[in-house]
Amino acid sequence: MAAFADNPFAVLTAVVAPAVLTNASSVLSLGTANRMGRIVDRTRILTAELRQLDPHDQRGESYVHQLARLKQRADLALRALRCFYTSIGSFAAAALISVFGSVLAASAPRAAFGAIAALGLASGTVGVAGLVAGCTAMVHETRLAVRSLAEEAALARGDDGAAEA
Repeated sequence: MAAFADNPFAVLTAVVAPAVLTNASSVLSLGTANRMGRIVDRTRILTAELRQLDPHDQRGESYVHQLARLKQRADLALRALRCFYTSIGSFAAAALISVFGSVLAASAPRAAFGAIAALGLASGTVGVAGLVAGCTAMVHETRLAVRSLAEEAALARGDDGAAEA
């Protein structure tokens, strides 16, 4: 407990770190939501093009494959958004818990202070885990997006192996 009383930077660090991580989670959420919007737009375009194709057109199979991949991408982006939103809430809670803990550090019994510190640590850990899980999902989503681009480029060139990319 003496560290907080003797070092004002310890309190500042305990409060600012979750705030910075909250901001990072918010930026990731915004970018992921934008990607989700692009996935929805592309799905609508492909669906409209598929409806206009002749049933015997070979592009139809490629479009159906791309739609399945877009569904996977949407699922991954949604999972990432959930993780990022969880992180935002966890980091906000950790910042608030840190403020309470710093206020109570001098006057609270040692056991109460320990419980508050453990709660803050747990909240921060959940936030970091959410960031890691969300970023991992977005890496997978990006891989699928790149594969889709390769397929679309091959289809536009008229390559025979478009669905294998």
